[in-house]
Amino acid sequence: MKFIDIRENDKVHPGEYVLHIPSNQIVLCGSFNRERATMKVMIQGKLHEDKIENFQKIQLSQTERRASSYRRCKGCSG
Repeated sequence: MKFIDIRENDKVHPGEYVLHIPSNQIVLCGSFNRERATMKVMIQGKLHEDKIENFQKIQLSQTERRASSYRRCKGCSG
C-alpha cells in the first residue's frame, strides 16, 4: 500500500478511502470540491472538512487488490 499526493488534475470520488495526514487515519471521502480546495470526510463517525493538502490517495498493488476482495460462498450462487 502506497500513499500518493493529490495533484491538480486528480479527482477523488465520494466513497473512496483516503489518508488524513494530521490524524494519521484512513477516512471515507464524502465530498471533493476543487474550487474551494476542501474535502468533506467521515472521521470516527463525524463529518469533518479540511484542505485537500491534508489528504493522500491510497494506491494498492494488484496482489493487495486481489487479497482484499471477497467471494461468495457456493450456497449463495445460482
